[in-house]
Amino acid sequence: MSPQSEPDVDAADIDSTDTSADPQRPSDHVDGSGPAEPSAAGGGDGVNQPKLGLVGYMRFFWRQLTSMRTALFLLMLLALAAIPGSLVPQRTADPNGVVQYKADHATLYPILDKLQVFDTYTSVWFSAIYLLLFVSLIGCIIPRTKHHWQALRTRPPKTPVRLTRLAGYQKVAADGTEVPADQAVTRAMALLKRSGYRVERFGDSVSAERGYLRETGNLVFHAALVGVLLAVGVGGGFGYTGQRLLVEGQTFSNVLGSYDSFNPGRWFQQTDLKGYNFTLDKFVTKYEERNLDALGQALDYSATVTTQEKGGTKQTSRLGVNDPVSVGGTNVYLLGNGYAMDVTVRDGDGNVAFEDTVPFLPEDANYTSTGVIKVPDAAPDQLGMVGFFYPTASKLSTGAYASAYPDDQNPLLTLQVYTGDLGLDDGVPQSVYTLDTSGLKQIAGRQSDAASIELKPGQTKKLPGDAGSITFDGVKRYVSLDVHHDPSQLWVGGFAVLSVLGLLTSLFVPRRRVWVKVVPRRDDGTGAEPGYDLEYAGLARGEDPNLERAVADIAKRHTSDLGVRMPQ
Repeated sequence: MSPQSEPDVDAADIDSTDTSADPQRPSDHVDGSGPAEPSAAGGGDGVNQPKLGLVGYMRFFWRQLTSMRTALFLLMLLALAAIPGSLVPQRTADPNGVVQYKADHATLYPILDKLQVFDTYTSVWFSAIYLLLFVSLIGCIIPRTKHHWQALRTRPPKTPVRLTRLAGYQKVAADGTEVPADQAVTRAMALLKRSGYRVERFGDSVSAERGYLRETGNLVFHAALVGVLLAVGVGGGFGYTGQRLLVEGQTFSNVLGSYDSFNPGRWFQQTDLKGYNFTLDKFVTKYEERNLDALGQALDYSATVTTQEKGGTKQTSRLGVNDPVSVGGTNVYLLGNGYAMDVTVRDGDGNVAFEDTVPFLPEDANYTSTGVIKVPDAAPDQLGMVGFFYPTASKLSTGAYASAYPDDQNPLLTLQVYTGDLGLDDGVPQSVYTLDTSGLKQIAGRQSDAASIELKPGQTKKLPGDAGSITFDGVKRYVSLDVHHDPSQLWVGGFAVLSVLGLLTSLFVPRRRVWVKVVPRRDDGTGAEPGYDLEYAGLARGEDPNLERAVADIAKRHTSDLGVRMPQ
């Protein structure tokens, strides 16, 4: 038809679209019939964006939350959020350390406390990351598991028409073999099955695939991470931690009233405490003595302890650093140590008003220690003493004392003595390591006419003003113990091992497809059997540096089975 004979066609007829036949196509589609609206900026044609609405936005944020990228980001964020818990003491593990931190950092402490840094693992921000990661992993695993299950049930894909474009392509002329083409395909299927492939025959070719275990390992890894989070979150609610300071010779019983501090889980019940006794027999510290640059540095801490469960026999064990003692379903850890003063105080009437072992807190690397002795039963006035203990006392040029070595080679105890109302009868709890001297009168020390009391082990000295006397009976060592019960440990350990196995599987199991194809030759008209050629090729999902080698190995084994000689 010539151009002159063509009918006139209106442009609107060309652009018109039967929206009744395709109602889901928007009116402003490229071939739609609806008029284009001007853009908001004016000038030019605009595009009508669909409105998401509330449901649309919720779906969008859900997809973002449950993406693998978000899960990995939250996992990294959780690791970063856990760092403050290792930089500052935690109330659940070291309440005394929190008190000491407050005293040493009076300005910074209120800020960190408001940010819940001292309760890192139960803080709002840490819990929010924890829960978001939990939801993200579950939302990511469920659809991937469904898709993986469907993939496992589907048949391998059909053999491509052209294998020449694929990796490891080889073409071998099946000359000299008496195996027919149909039998060659059958033998290829058997070979690939023995190699761990899922196989499917399509006419004169075999389609095989393997490596679904890679995705299985990936899913197992992420499911194990969910298991770890669940075990830690739920199992921690049934556990507890407690602290106890124990002096040599003392026995600790696993009852609620024996703990110095106790932090139960959300679902803890007092009946969860299993009865046992824990006795500190001896504590020994080994110091560096040969290297002068590190003289006095502690090399090892070890304690000999005796444990006895309810109805059981006594057992002697060693308690060391990172070497806890397991007893009664709990692990007992060694946190710290120090010196305790064994003293006897007689009041002004000559009666024994106080006889006990008082722990002192170390202040430096040489274990210069401070402590408080409170004697509320003394007569005629109550007595309060602030003590300083020097394991190896050395007098400085200023007249003050210092400890030259952390071991008790020259022990010395000095005391500043106060009289007055200690405030213990007011019902207000007080720290055993501090003494409020306001309202008290100092009778021995810098702010009095008498010098501080100085005592060697075994010495007794009178207090000024006929206030009584004090005897330094000896020095003992004490340890600070952390008793930890966590019923989720086995579960966490099992899930951790499972996650490692899943990760290794996902990293080292390749995902690949292999095809073996029999290509009949054309009849050359000579009347001889035309024969056939063998084609081999593979395709990897992701990086697989061994794919070509695997294809070559299959080709070599298959041709050897057929009696075909591979070309050199």
